[in-house]
Amino acid sequence: MKLFANIKSFAADESGAVTVDWVVLTAAIVGLGIAVIASVRTGTSDLAGNIQSSLTGASVATLGTLGVNQ
Repeated sequence: MKLFANIKSFAADESGAVTVDWVVLTAAIVGLGIAVIASVRTGTSDLAGNIQSSLTGASVATLGTLGVNQ
């Protein structure tokens, strides 16, 4: 009889339910963060390539020609 009482009290105990809720919420937030990073990664990579090609083709004026009207 004591075994059934222990099982009944274990089934009615809700002290671990909050922990399970927090674990599920944390997993959802981490999953959402990974999804956002995956979706932004390609656009950021393309933008970095565009910036690199723009800076590679840019020329820098020499100091003597800055602000001089010729």
